Amino acid sequence: MSTPLLMFLLFIAVTLAITYWASGRSKGASAYFAASRRVTGWQNGIAVAGDYMSAASFLGIAGLIAFQGYDGFMYSVGWLVAYLTVLFVVAEPLRNAGKYTMADVLAYRLNPRPVRAMAALSTLTVSTFYMIAQMVGAGALVSLLLKGSGVTFHGAVVGVGVLMIVYVVFGGMLATTWVQIVKAVLLMGGTILLSVLVLAHFHFDLGAFFDAVTRVTYHDKGVEVTKNFLQPGLRYKPPYGALDLISLGLALILGTAGLPHILVRFYTVPDAKTARISVVWAMVLIGGFYIMTTFLGFGAATIVGRDFIDSHGGVNMSAPLLAQAVAGDVFFAFISAVAFATILAVVAGLTISASTSFAHDFYTNVIHRGTERSPGEEVRVARITAFVVGAIAIAIAIVLGPKANVAFLVGLAFAVAASANLPVIVLSLFWRRFNTAGAVSGLACGLVASIVLILLGPGVRGAERAVFPLENPGILSIPIGFLGAVVATLLTREPAAEQRYNELLVRANTGLGAERAVNG
Repeated sequence: MSTPLLMFLLFIAVTLAITYWASGRSKGASAYFAASRRVTGWQNGIAVAGDYMSAASFLGIAGLIAFQGYDGFMYSVGWLVAYLTVLFVVAEPLRNAGKYTMADVLAYRLNPRPVRAMAALSTLTVSTFYMIAQMVGAGALVSLLLKGSGVTFHGAVVGVGVLMIVYVVFGGMLATTWVQIVKAVLLMGGTILLSVLVLAHFHFDLGAFFDAVTRVTYHDKGVEVTKNFLQPGLRYKPPYGALDLISLGLALILGTAGLPHILVRFYTVPDAKTARISVVWAMVLIGGFYIMTTFLGFGAATIVGRDFIDSHGGVNMSAPLLAQAVAGDVFFAFISAVAFATILAVVAGLTISASTSFAHDFYTNVIHRGTERSPGEEVRVARITAFVVGAIAIAIAIVLGPKANVAFLVGLAFAVAASANLPVIVLSLFWRRFNTAGAVSGLACGLVASIVLILLGPGVRGAERAVFPLENPGILSIPIGFLGAVVATLLTREPAAEQRYNELLVRANTGLGAERAVNG
């Protein structure tokens, strides 16, 4: 048995043991959807970091920096700064005003049925695209990392999908939380060790390290070139490079505060203070991680070389190949297992956010107007939804195949979250005049605008045939989402929504009445 496969199986055994332990403690809606709100600040902070640092972050960012230098590092900046928005804008009000999903906050003072229906649609759209991206990445990377073990792309996708469904169906939010904690600890440990080994290669001389980064040699279209990887321009080139970077930054910074699988984590803690503490923990871990991607990406470019990476699996193999170069096959196997753990943890978080939204928002509150027909029905519907969502993600990932544009799918998820979810959350919390028409219009306009602009952009049509010139539509679709919400609000009046604003404002900022609503 190969070392990577052995480490993969060890991680699977540990996480299945966690799921078995959690299954006995996931009885009832609060336990299943929110881990009985007993997750501590540091635990939730590590879990949030584990949920956020996906395969796109670990493998994708390292690869972007290894291939595109400074421009690749700008992705890290956007993801890091994003949690300031979460900390200062949404973490505390969401915990105080909601119950299980972001739609709880919107429905607090607005007409619940249309708002919950649109919020559920947006949540399922974001979660599905994000999940498909992870599944495609799982199949491509795991099959490549375990190519000596006979694991195919289809087998890897199905395996990851089945494990994801098991975690969510049997363990609920508690199992998902601890899988994310284990993954985050492994990821941070592996990244720290790999960064230290890169610096050791340069005798812990930062001057020598960055000097090497200024002289990276590789072949471009058959011609050997030497580039300074500390200079911008390798990815974002005129005429639209600067706009594309700004658009990406807006989508990352604002989209994070609207990602459903991040927002549901704030319902697992006992109070708003703990929610803020958990965001601080997450920021420290995420900040440290993205700073270390500098050493991973530049280390891969200087120690391994772009040409070697390109011929041994491509850009996403930069971090594993760097691990192999500086510490041999065992460390390569460990980093490969960390990549696998990363994918599993993120897809589990996405699955439970999607299944929770469908069961709680759409099934219970839209179809059955807020009442369960039998005890535990909402949890049963969520578990069935997890099966369905997992099966759909597996099927689409297999159809798209290993060469699908994973970055495009992840960008779509962030763009939709920033364009549809964030405007209505912010306006609902901070604008008294905001009403149901504005919420439905904002969600619909942001959702449609982001999807249409990406379909018209170079990520789908190619640079030559693109109607919209930017890879990420955030710079246009986010204002459209806000505009749709504001215009529809100004064209209509809803006195009941305005009257309940004071109640929402007090509860969102003080937490008064939050526990009664949660337990009631």
